[in-house]
Amino acid sequence: MPVIVERPDPLARLDATTEAVLVLQEIAAAEEPLDDVLGRVGATAARALPGADGATITVLTGEEPRTAAWTDRRLVDIDAGQYAGSRGPCLEAARTHRTVRTVVSACHRQWPEFAAAAEEAGIRATLSAPLLVGAEDGGELVGSLNIYSRTAAAFDPFDEGLLRLYTAAAAAAIINARRWQQSREKTTGLETALTSRAEIDQAKGILMALHGYSADEAFAQMVKQSQHSQIKVNQLARNLLASVRIDGEAPST
Repeated sequence: MPVIVERPDPLARLDATTEAVLVLQEIAAAEEPLDDVLGRVGATAARALPGADGATITVLTGEEPRTAAWTDRRLVDIDAGQYAGSRGPCLEAARTHRTVRTVVSACHRQWPEFAAAAEEAGIRATLSAPLLVGAEDGGELVGSLNIYSRTAAAFDPFDEGLLRLYTAAAAAAIINARRWQQSREKTTGLETALTSRAEIDQAKGILMALHGYSADEAFAQMVKQSQHSQIKVNQLARNLLASVRIDGEAPST
């Protein structure tokens, strides 16, 4: 006789996903680096579906896919097997923009690398959903959210719908984190540029005082020395200022 697996009540599953979505609202309001937010999104996702035993997030930005977040290090090896073979449910979800539900024992022919790695880790079922952000302009692909279970009958179509609901809410947290990170990087870059400009101006002033150069002549001398020594102008200025502070006099330039 076939084994009948009793699934959790749909309302109980909906409640679990609703609680996870509420946590996402807190994550979206936080100011944290993108990978930290992805880690929290993945950890919360593992609690969004009662049949889940762990989760990872695959990110497709850059030259190669990578696992940006995970709840169990062993799950990273399952993702790595898919990346090595360039096939598997997490990549399928990302590429097709569709949720992919699998039973590992039925995937040996289609995705042998994934099936072997999953069985070695004791995983028997997975559910992967695409992570999309920027839906207002057609959806920019980030990667996929991957849920893993040690129970073959862990997921059904209702869980697919719940995971789609969760990933739609997760996009807001990811968008906020990416914007915050980009803003911070721009601010850091501006601070660096302003610091470099101040150091160059100070170095120009030293050369003007020492050699009677005009501001343009002092800068031209710095550019000439920069090209000769293959050192960036801002680094050359920094070296000159350091020499003044240490030796009490500036080198001739």
